[in-house]
Amino acid sequence: MATLDWSQCPAVESVPGRLGGAWVFRNTRMPVSAVFENLEAGATVAEIVDWFSISKEQVIEVLEFAARSVAAPVPVEPIPASAPDARSL
Repeated sequence: MATLDWSQCPAVESVPGRLGGAWVFRNTRMPVSAVFENLEAGATVAEIVDWFSISKEQVIEVLEFAARSVAAPVPVEPIPASAPDARSL
């Protein structure tokens, strides 16, 4: 799977020198990756909001951005008409 282009998500930022340039929630030191790690470990959005200094809206915005990004069609290069058919190989 391709890496998400977090630069297109207004809820996050990458600041050189802050957590090694990792993507964090805007104006925080909270890495975006921590949300996904905690969800994977079984935490709820409510628990994540409770544990970290971020709002439910911020978490939802990041989750919706990720969902839209992975649902986007993957660009496929057209196969030239002169290319051999894979079935004939």
